[in-house]
Amino acid sequence: MGQAMGDSRLKDRTAHVIVCGNEKGGTGKTTTSILLTTALLHKGMRVATVDLDVRQQSLSRYVQNRRRWTDQHGVALDHPHNVPINAVQCDSRQASYDREFGTLLRAMSAIERDYDFIVIDTPGHDGALMRLAHSIADTLVTPLNDSFLDLDVLARVDAESLKIDQLSHYASSVRDARRERRSADKGLLDWVVVRNRISSSSSRNKENFSEVLHDLSLQLGFRFGGGLSERVIFREHFARGLTVMDDLAACGLETAKHRTSDATARLEVATLVDSLRLPVDSAARERAQARREWMEQVRAPHSNGNQALDLTDIACA
Repeated sequence: MGQAMGDSRLKDRTAHVIVCGNEKGGTGKTTTSILLTTALLHKGMRVATVDLDVRQQSLSRYVQNRRRWTDQHGVALDHPHNVPINAVQCDSRQASYDREFGTLLRAMSAIERDYDFIVIDTPGHDGALMRLAHSIADTLVTPLNDSFLDLDVLARVDAESLKIDQLSHYASSVRDARRERRSADKGLLDWVVVRNRISSSSSRNKENFSEVLHDLSLQLGFRFGGGLSERVIFREHFARGLTVMDDLAACGLETAKHRTSDATARLEVATLVDSLRLPVDSAARERAQARREWMEQVRAPHSNGNQALDLTDIACA
């Protein structure tokens, strides 16, 4: 694990929550989650991960692979504490969502005081877990492939005028989550769109895409973070649970042939982390405290005297 703070400060520590979210699959949410986790570990941070992709659970497999590989090879590497949210089969879809919802609330309550950061990987579809994760995020990272096809997850664009016709379901959901947070605890969700797989060649289509995305950022209030290229090294060490941020030379996996390209990839990840402007000071702890109070309100009795549904005790009917 990353180096822990002294016991006297541990009780006052709260985690900054990073959510990697996008309703479209194949944009790099899990890859981004993995790279951010490893980069923060190498900064000496204590990191927990929460895997909300109850079907794929790729983030959980990455953590398992990392522990297995380091145990087998005797290499000292830091590990995140991973919390997978498992799929629940109840008589109804709503009952399943409610059960998973309660599991996430319990998981957050159990870990948020013991870690500097919690990185949450989300599935590529809407649902109760997706919405709850967005509502408790301090930083939302939305990976986006550099194409109009992927832009559709944020807005519908007129093909001729390139004007924004309407916001997508996902963009509207993020806007609602931000309003809900601001109304509940005056918390601010920092939304960062990360443009991945940007082509190195210039084209009119690329310029059009950039202009539309810039206009959309003004309308939705997101900013841009450093993106990732299409690099083999971001995928090839998954089975070992390693990333380019690990000391691959010490692991015996970096060759002179790949040293330059590996260094470039590490720079991309470092640029991404820096662009997120992640807080590590007392202000972050104050925001996390406000978030906890808001989560408690979800389970508090309603003003009319009726007891609200206690999601921590939900069971399948």
